[in-house]
Amino acid sequence: MTTIWRGFCIERRQMEKIILGIDPGTNLMGYGLLKVKDGKAQMMTMGVIDLRKFADGYLKLGHIFERVTGIIDGYLPDEMAIEAPFFGKNVQSMLKLGRAQGVAIAAAIHHGVPIHEYAPMKIKMALTGNGSASKEQVAGMLQRLLKIPQQEMGKFMDATDALAAAYCHFMQAGRPESDVKYRGWKDFINKNQDKVSKRKIKNEDD
Repeated sequence: MTTIWRGFCIERRQMEKIILGIDPGTNLMGYGLLKVKDGKAQMMTMGVIDLRKFADGYLKLGHIFERVTGIIDGYLPDEMAIEAPFFGKNVQSMLKLGRAQGVAIAAAIHHGVPIHEYAPMKIKMALTGNGSASKEQVAGMLQRLLKIPQQEMGKFMDATDALAAAYCHFMQAGRPESDVKYRGWKDFINKNQDKVSKRKIKNEDD
């Protein structure tokens, strides 16, 4: 009887899961949570982690870890989908954004939450069919797909971008081609050997 009950619980858990989406940012970090049941997704909540009051960059990172940890403890997500940083021309901005993303990833790894990383273009493509879609277009599509009331949309699109990452992962369910998956620090390092090598070479040059 115990074996049958355990099997039922496992099967039920597989039918239901919670996905946490994160849109990394150094001033505003978006988050959104989806509940998936019987193959259908619905929004649980979304919002932003406001970092603008912190002048010190390290205090921002500490706050990110605390808030993402709090969200994970509060909603117990089964998986996390995070948007990969966009590589622009401003090296300092890229570095700060990469650190913010890394801290969010660290919070998930600390709680044993599997991580899936998606490029911004892939998220936009999954939601709208257009890899160059605007934030407004992504938000509008999410509102229609998830039937989100206008009063719950919020004023910051960092939140809808995070929810879009979660929805993109929901759409990729059962497909092996999601961009990157990390299940621990060793796994993260193994899948980023090129980055580790480049940093090592740069340090030697300095």
